[in-house]
Amino acid sequence: MSARRRFPFRLPVLLASILALGLPALAAPAGAADPRADPQPQAAARKVGYFTQWSIYDRNYFVKNLDTSGAAGQLTHLNYAFGNLDAGGKCFQVNQAGEGDAWADYQRRFTAEQTVNGTADAYDQPLAGNLNQLKQLKAKHPGLKVYISFGGWTWSKNFHAAAATPESRAAHVKSCIDMWIRGNLPKIGEPQGGDRVAAGVFDGVDLDWEWPASEGGPGNVVDPADKQNYTALLQEWRTQLDAVGQELGKTYDISAFLPADPKKIEAGYEVPKVFDLLTFGTIQGYDLHGAYDPTTNHQSAIFSPDGDPSPEKWSIDQTIKAWRAAGAPNDKMVLGVPFYGRGWTGVPNQNDGLFQSSTGPAPATYEAGIEDYEVLKAKAGSFTLHRHEKAGFAWLYDGTTFWTFDDAAEITRKVEYLKQQGLGGAMVWSMDGDTPEGELMTAIHNALS
Repeated sequence: MSARRRFPFRLPVLLASILALGLPALAAPAGAADPRADPQPQAAARKVGYFTQWSIYDRNYFVKNLDTSGAAGQLTHLNYAFGNLDAGGKCFQVNQAGEGDAWADYQRRFTAEQTVNGTADAYDQPLAGNLNQLKQLKAKHPGLKVYISFGGWTWSKNFHAAAATPESRAAHVKSCIDMWIRGNLPKIGEPQGGDRVAAGVFDGVDLDWEWPASEGGPGNVVDPADKQNYTALLQEWRTQLDAVGQELGKTYDISAFLPADPKKIEAGYEVPKVFDLLTFGTIQGYDLHGAYDPTTNHQSAIFSPDGDPSPEKWSIDQTIKAWRAAGAPNDKMVLGVPFYGRGWTGVPNQNDGLFQSSTGPAPATYEAGIEDYEVLKAKAGSFTLHRHEKAGFAWLYDGTTFWTFDDAAEITRKVEYLKQQGLGGAMVWSMDGDTPEGELMTAIHNALS
């Protein structure tokens, strides 16, 4: 896949300033409702992380790293990103750039140093790759649930075809259950694959359609009928998963990645019906701004800051209120947090770089304008750290380059917010952005505990 992040939120800009380093009690901006005034009951905390198929390449981040960092013992759920759909909406496997990576999924043989159990993969074992490592991870951490996630920013375009008719929905779900739940993987030029070789790896599915009935990822079809089709697709998933679960003696879950934009919520989701069918939904709490905007801003502020120049005034609090007003239950909403930052360069040295013009995205390791937290932490010594205590976000600025990001303090601040709101936990995009010691995941775990 071409882009580092699958959830760009391509919309206008905003934010505010003030610097400080501590983490005081969370305060709402002037005029905003203070969540502490009406505390909500706290749901059992879910800790959900995305493991990206492609992290095993340039980043050398393997499923094993989830274990060695301590993250696997802290997570409750792990989403494997992503499975793709063909033009008809069915699940498929291929080794073709931009279309699929069966090699990473189940063919690549890992050395003993790269495996969870410390044993090198054999050439002719039926299941290798990330899926075999996920199986080993579950054996070591039996409380961890693993879901297969479909779509993402790049691979959402064929959800429309999958959801369009009763026949297409049934065929879509059947094909995906056959491949990912029953574990029937095709042999593609390698010994790996065969009937049921990946059975038992996954405990549920995660639908990441960006976005039904709204503009989204490349090629996404915008059809108002997909608001109802999305509900029907979830119902088809529930029906077929219940059937296979009864057959196999197991209960399978359904989650979904859901947008931050209130207009996309209204256009694409019958919210009460959707949440009745979901085990939980993960709510986008990042990519609120980025280098696709003309000026610097936050990407994940809790509240809209004073001085925010954008008309939309994006914030996490705005998003949560929109979902709640539409009928989403608190305990099924899981707040997404970023393990990466977004950056601009050519930024004038005014207002500590906030709300300023730029010459474009900041240079970065893998994709301009986006950088892993681990990398930002390493380079932070040459920047000044700023925090907006009222709105709840941080940024780095060196006089010309600006990075908006979340460190452990800001992650903790977000967890305190979601607890005050009675939400069902936190979700991470994505695990490969953390430090080797799992600094950010540990912050989530400690704050939710």
